[in-house]
Amino acid sequence: MELLRKVYEMTAIGDLATHPENILMILVAFGLLYLGIRKQYEPLLLVPIAFGVLLANFPGGEMGVVKIEEGKNLLEIARDHGIMNFLYYALIKTGFLPPIIFMGVGALTDFGPMLRNLRLAFFGAAAQIGIFSVLIAAILMGFSPKEAAALGIIGGADGPTAIYTTIKLAPHLLGPIAIAAYSYMALVPVIIPFVVRLTMSKSELAINMKKQDKLYPSSTAIKNLQAVKILFPIALGTIVAIMVPSSVPLVGMLLFGNLVKEIGNNTSRLFDAASNSIMNAATIFLGLTVGATMTAKAFLNVETIMIVVGGFIAFAISIAGGIFAVKVYNLVAKKKINPLIGATGLSAVPMASRVANDIALKHDSSNHLLQYAMASNISGVIGSAVAAGVLISFLG
Repeated sequence: MELLRKVYEMTAIGDLATHPENILMILVAFGLLYLGIRKQYEPLLLVPIAFGVLLANFPGGEMGVVKIEEGKNLLEIARDHGIMNFLYYALIKTGFLPPIIFMGVGALTDFGPMLRNLRLAFFGAAAQIGIFSVLIAAILMGFSPKEAAALGIIGGADGPTAIYTTIKLAPHLLGPIAIAAYSYMALVPVIIPFVVRLTMSKSELAINMKKQDKLYPSSTAIKNLQAVKILFPIALGTIVAIMVPSSVPLVGMLLFGNLVKEIGNNTSRLFDAASNSIMNAATIFLGLTVGATMTAKAFLNVETIMIVVGGFIAFAISIAGGIFAVKVYNLVAKKKINPLIGATGLSAVPMASRVANDIALKHDSSNHLLQYAMASNISGVIGSAVAAGVLISFLG
């Protein structure tokens, strides 16, 4: 009997029985794993985050991120609180990983579709309305301006941007905001069709972008697109650095990653590192560590529920804002634009564009608008990062 008692005490069965909230969080982790593995919703991000939630809520594992008193160095944190707290305070709390991931995103991004359709880039900016709408609403609901900004940035549909902004403005909300941001990014194939059904007519869905190009051909063409693609990140990076310097850590790293891609063979090794090994390692550490912040104590409260609901509203308003911006444009323009282009003004690249393209093809099998949607989608990445910089400048 003594042996059985010791075996029982060694297990976490007793702890789970006395802390049912941990069981609930484990079920949440299982749900996120299901979305990432079975539904294939952003598995590269959702699987590490979900597993981090699991690790943080296994009783006795001591893998959850905790608040640590000031004055401890990283070696002391690693010794006293374990690997997850070391990674969090070294890589996340310092704001190190989000810009690194942005560098990888830039290396994987082709600005060509946006440069060929610059007028469509405006709708990526219009889609950021969800950020500021929810920011105002959150302040009215009792959140501080900094907390409201961190909540509103979920509407930009960019996980690293949401994490970076939250670290700067409201680090105590990092766990729920990161989970909400990445969960809604993963649910883009569900949320965009839902908003589209509420805001678009069949005639608008049927607008064929290629037919519009034939009816109203562009009077200007880029003669040397490759040269423009090399100059673009340099020029935009300079402008952003002057106008919104607080957004440089994100936008600057995004543009640097893109530049080493576009230069070609001379920087191919840099491109390979940025888009593969460095980004993959950063994604693993970011996902696991953010997930590890989601302990039962941090997640199961009214504030977290408000963040999850507010994040969904921000997401939906951003999609609707892009759609209505196109509708307004179509009132005065001869060359019509499919409002689905506006729905892709989110930063969820390229998933938002693929979803919009699939919706268009269901209504017209010849209406391939992926390249057009990418123009708005890519500008949304830049727009959300600039919006984050503006918020940090005013509130940080």
